[in-house]
Amino acid sequence: MRIVTRPDFDGIVCAVLLRDALNIKRPVKWVEPNIVQRGLADIRPGDIIANLPYQDNCSFWFDHHYTNQIDRSFNGVFRIAPSAAGLIYEYYQDRFSRDYSELVDATDKIDSADLTLDQVLNPENYGYVLLSMTVFNGEHGGEIYWNKLVSIIGENDIQQVLEDPDVKQRCKAVIRQNKQYKVFLEENTRLEKHVSITDFSHFAQTPVGNRFLVYSLFPESYVNMKIRLEMEDSDILAVNLGHSIFNAGCRVNVGLLLADYGGGGHRGAASTRFHKSKADEYIPQIIEALKQNKSNE
Repeated sequence: MRIVTRPDFDGIVCAVLLRDALNIKRPVKWVEPNIVQRGLADIRPGDIIANLPYQDNCSFWFDHHYTNQIDRSFNGVFRIAPSAAGLIYEYYQDRFSRDYSELVDATDKIDSADLTLDQVLNPENYGYVLLSMTVFNGEHGGEIYWNKLVSIIGENDIQQVLEDPDVKQRCKAVIRQNKQYKVFLEENTRLEKHVSITDFSHFAQTPVGNRFLVYSLFPESYVNMKIRLEMEDSDILAVNLGHSIFNAGCRVNVGLLLADYGGGGHRGAASTRFHKSKADEYIPQIIEALKQNKSNE
C-alpha cells in the first residue's frame, strides 16, 4: 500500500494522516496532477490517491478539487471542501494516535486561502502559514524534505517542527525570498481591467514566493493570472489562476475555465500546462474570459 499525493502543504498533511491511520511504512509517491491527468503516473492496486485526480488502478481516493469529480463508485471520499486532508481526517477519525485537529484546521485555511491580510504580509508570525511556504515543487532534493516533513509533523507540534534545523533554515530563506518576490511581482505584473497578469515566462528560473502576496499588491484586481515556464521542460508553459482573497469580485469558475485548456482545479484556483506554441491562442482567450467576468457554471 502506497500513499500517492502531490507536493503541496495539503498533500504533506494528507500523507501525515494516512501514514498514522493506516500504519503505512512505504515511502510516499509524489506526483503532480497533470501527470495523473495525462495517464503517465504509475498507479497500482493498493495505492491511496489523495489530493489528485482519480485513476482507475487505485484502491482508495480522497480529493476536493471541483474539476476532478467523477460519476462512478469508488472507495474513499470526494467532496468540495477546504482541503483533502480534512476529508481524510473525517474518514479515519477514530484511527489516529494523536490529535490533529489544529493541523487540519490550519490546512483547511491555507489550502482554501482563508487568510487575513496580516497572515499574508507577515507569515513569519504564523507558524503553519510560514511552514506551508517552505513546500513547493521544482527544487533540487525536494522529495527528501517533503518526506522529512511528513515524518516530523506526524510526531511533533508546530513549535517543535519549526525548531528543526532544516525547517528553520528554510523558513528563514522563505522570509528573505518573499521580500525579493515582492519586487519581481511589481516589475512583472500588469493590470487589464480587474485582472492582474504576472508574466514570468521570460525567466529561465521562475521566481518563487508567497502566492498570496499579489492580491495585497494589486487590491483592485479580482483575479490573478501567472504565466511561467514549466521547470522540467522549457517548451511547456504553466498558467495559474487564482481569485483574489481580498476582493471577491470574480464570477468565473477558473477550474472549469482551465478544464477547456487541459487543466483544472477549484472554483477559485486552478492551473494548466500547454506547449508554448499555443500561447498566442490560449492566453488571450483566457484573459478575455476573465475580463468579461461572466459566470461559467
